[in-house]
Amino acid sequence: MTTQPHAFLTIDHGSATVSVALIGRAGGAWRLIGSLAIPTGAELDPAIDLLIDRTIATDRGVAEGLGIVDLPRQEFPILEVRSRRPRRVAIVAGAERTLGGLMATAGRSGWRTTGASVETTDPLAMTRMLLDASVEAIVVGAGDPPRADERGAIREIATLVAAVASRRPDIPVVLSGSMTEALDVFGDVGARPGEVVLAPAAQAVTRGADPDAADPLGELLLELALPIDDPRRALGTGTRTLAELLDRRVEAIMLGHDAAARAVAVPGQGGQPSTVRLAVVPAAAVAPDDPDDAVVDGVMGWSTMPADRHRIRDRMRELRIAPWSDAAGDGAALRMAAARAALVRLAAATSRFDDGPVPDLVVAASGVWTSVPAPAVALAHIDVLRRPGASQYALDHARLLGPLGAIPDAGERRVLLMDLVDDLLAPLGSVVTPAGLRAGKSIGSVTVHARDGISELDLSPGGLELVDLPPGSTAVAEFKFRERVRLGGRGRHFAIDVAGGLGGLMVDLRDVPLKLPDRADRRRDLLAAWQSSLWAGSEG
Repeated sequence: MTTQPHAFLTIDHGSATVSVALIGRAGGAWRLIGSLAIPTGAELDPAIDLLIDRTIATDRGVAEGLGIVDLPRQEFPILEVRSRRPRRVAIVAGAERTLGGLMATAGRSGWRTTGASVETTDPLAMTRMLLDASVEAIVVGAGDPPRADERGAIREIATLVAAVASRRPDIPVVLSGSMTEALDVFGDVGARPGEVVLAPAAQAVTRGADPDAADPLGELLLELALPIDDPRRALGTGTRTLAELLDRRVEAIMLGHDAAARAVAVPGQGGQPSTVRLAVVPAAAVAPDDPDDAVVDGVMGWSTMPADRHRIRDRMRELRIAPWSDAAGDGAALRMAAARAALVRLAAATSRFDDGPVPDLVVAASGVWTSVPAPAVALAHIDVLRRPGASQYALDHARLLGPLGAIPDAGERRVLLMDLVDDLLAPLGSVVTPAGLRAGKSIGSVTVHARDGISELDLSPGGLELVDLPPGSTAVAEFKFRERVRLGGRGRHFAIDVAGGLGGLMVDLRDVPLKLPDRADRRRDLLAAWQSSLWAGSEG
């Protein structure tokens, strides 16, 4: 995009859906003209033609101003990103503790992982694992400095991996931590097609550590795992640019059939640069290839429909094979349960992201929400991400954050996002979640001071209270609690600026963390009741 055309297309090729959007320059600014989504594998050209024809039919004058009337297809500028299937990395280490850290880091850096340590695996089994044809990269690591139980194994592991690398010269090898001392074992690394990369040790996660601190090994593995035009990798850049433009702490969550991604960006203060933490977690795929018992149990825990484990497993396999089939009724309920279960796994893999302040804005950026009413999207996130505080929620409904984040020129990316931010984000509403509530009929009240009037609501613990606050409107929500609660800080009286959306203002008075009944029927009824308040006509 070195020139400035009147219009261009963005295409986001996902694992289950493809999103196409038409961006045009109108009134001196870039605007979202239209978008649509189709199943992956469907013919793309008819979808593009349909989008263009709809634009011309809606307002031919605008279409002529954009220069798209009778414009040959090959002359349309296209900004395209594509999600790739996560690749597998084999990880070896001298100690189980080191192996665990490396597996966790690689597992949130876009890789499917398999691993072994000298403590539990003999050399023959380790060699077979490394030579497996499905392995596309090798990570071999030790602590820095190495612990006593792995110091003697460094040269031994390096020799074994070097022998495997000579048999598989095309795959990259990453030497992490103290394993870099054994680089000489690999001989002339410049003579092999696959790289031998020196990398820091896996970052130790300690209580009180800076949640926005860099993760050098994770960033390196992410670069090796995903090309720059993968929307999950571009999510980090797009989220950071969005945080800079809005001057707000922004979190973006992308749930996909093959992997989930989570980015948290903080704008720079006092001359400091902005920061972003990005994780891509294949284990948090909405529809794994072969759902194991843990995945099935997780989906069952969020399901609003009665079904046994075998039926849920079969339905999950069907969802993997045909993501667009049976999208209503029980199929919609299954998708919501699978999305929540995937979000649980994503949150567990990225728990450090929750150590900082709650985000000012949470953006849902995923094709999994294509057939779900917008207000229910916010509910799915707040069911899992239980954080005391107040946040605004929005939906990247045209899936633009990935393509725009993939623009290499920071200036172009910033200009486009600045123009498109209002079109890109469909406001879902504001969510206020106090914690530390005591049981009782009434715990206080909220008075919403909006431009068109004042509304007051009594607050009872255990449920969701909804206040009508349409998109584009703002208000001040004044909370008065009978006892001290946690809502950012601790206190009984809070005044919070809130913004409207398709779900209005949601006051979440449920437990933090959420406590669901053990009995499946009671749990299903409760989940269905919460969901029906934001999804008219939803079926359990």
